[in-house]
Amino acid sequence: MAFDPEAVRAFERSGWNRAASTYEATFAQASRQFVDALLDAAHVARGQRVLDIACGPGVVAGAAVRRGAIVTGLDFSPEMLAIARARHQAITFDHGDAEALPYDDAAFDAVVSNFGIHHVPRPIRALREGYRVLRADGRFAFTIWAAPAENIAWKLLFDAVDRHGNPAASDAPAPGGGFATPDHCVIALRDAGFAGIATRMLRGTWHHPDGASLVAALRAGTARMAAMIAAQSDTAMPAIIADIDAHAAPYRDGSGLAVPIAAWVASGIKASIKD
Repeated sequence: MAFDPEAVRAFERSGWNRAASTYEATFAQASRQFVDALLDAAHVARGQRVLDIACGPGVVAGAAVRRGAIVTGLDFSPEMLAIARARHQAITFDHGDAEALPYDDAAFDAVVSNFGIHHVPRPIRALREGYRVLRADGRFAFTIWAAPAENIAWKLLFDAVDRHGNPAASDAPAPGGGFATPDHCVIALRDAGFAGIATRMLRGTWHHPDGASLVAALRAGTARMAAMIAAQSDTAMPAIIADIDAHAAPYRDGSGLAVPIAAWVASGIKASIKD
C-alpha cells in the first residue's frame, strides 16, 4: 500500500476522535505511566514555557502545570481538545498540525509529546517544527512504545491475532515514518538538527482483570490497533481472547493480570549557535 500522508492524517484524526471519550479510562492507564519520565527528559520545571504536541485530553499538560510550567497543548482531534479544555480550564489548548506548528520561532523552553510523534504522517517534519519553536538550549522529548518482545501487552495481542485472526485485515492506510526503535529516534532527532541526543527504556505494568479487558482497552483507546481488532471476524475474536488469557498466565496476580509494558523516551537539545 502506497504511503499517502493525507490518508494517514484522516485515519488518525478519525481514530482519535472516536477514542476521545474512552481514552482516559482505558489506554491512558498505560500511557500516563511514562509522563514523569518524559517531563524529566525535557527538564520541565517551574516557569518554563512548554508545548505538549498531540496533547490528547491533557494528561501531560496537566502534569507539567503541576510542576509550575506555563503550558500550551496542541492536537488535531477536536474531540480530544474538547475534553482537555473541560478538564484543564487554565491551560491553553490549540487545534493544529504537528507538521506545521502555529507558533513563532523560539517560543518555548521545552517541547514534549507522549506517544504522539509516531502517529504524525511525517514525524521528521514534526521534529523540525519542534526544533524551530524551541529557544536555544531548549529540549524536545517524546516517547514511543517498545517492541513487542519487551512490551508484553502488545505481544499478547499481536501473537494471538497471528495465530487465530488476520493481522492484515484492517484497511488502515500504511503509516508514515513512525519510529519503531530507539535508533530510529536518534537518527530522526539528528536529522532535525538536535544535539545531546539520548534514549532510555522505561518499564511499567498494566493491570487488567483478564484478556477480554486488555483487548477492550486497546480497542477503545487507540487508533491503529483498534482498527486491527475491529477488523477481526466475530468467529476469530473468542479464540484471540482465549489465546491471550492462556499466554498471560505468567503475569497473573491476585487481582487478575499484571502485564509488563515498556516504552522508550528520546530527547535532544537545540544547541546554542556559537560564533
